[in-house]
Amino acid sequence: MNPAPAAVLIRPAAAEDRTALLALLAETFADTWREQLTAQAIADYHERQVAERFVAAQWPRFVVAQIDGEVLGFAHRDGGFVDALHVAARGRRRGVARALMDTLETAMRAEGLTLASLETDTFNTGSQALYLALGYREVARYPDEEWNSGLTTIRYEKPL
Repeated sequence: MNPAPAAVLIRPAAAEDRTALLALLAETFADTWREQLTAQAIADYHERQVAERFVAAQWPRFVVAQIDGEVLGFAHRDGGFVDALHVAARGRRRGVARALMDTLETAMRAEGLTLASLETDTFNTGSQALYLALGYREVARYPDEEWNSGLTTIRYEKPL
């Protein structure tokens, strides 16, 4: 008999999580984005310290997901817009992303918001499958200007 899967704990980020958050961003950048970006976009990302600046400015607004005390994911929202969802490879297919999204959507509903939205890129088929399974629907496609790499962004929305 297989042991029960470890429970996902969702909590607000703490200052001591910053190192784990940066490591998680480095991992997801390498395994999701790096192969899709031009060499110049990669250089710009590192030179501008995008991850470091994002964590420094926003970590108090993150929620993190832990399993057995290890930070395996985090999410961030701005009102009804999910601005970030990152899950370590060892946290995938373990309910981490779903738990993070449920937490964000619950907070949105509590604030009286009636619509959640987010973006992903066309190459990121894993995130697309997740969002569709969670009830999001595609509403638009447009050029991804953030990375200057010829990517296409998909916008998803979900009534809350």
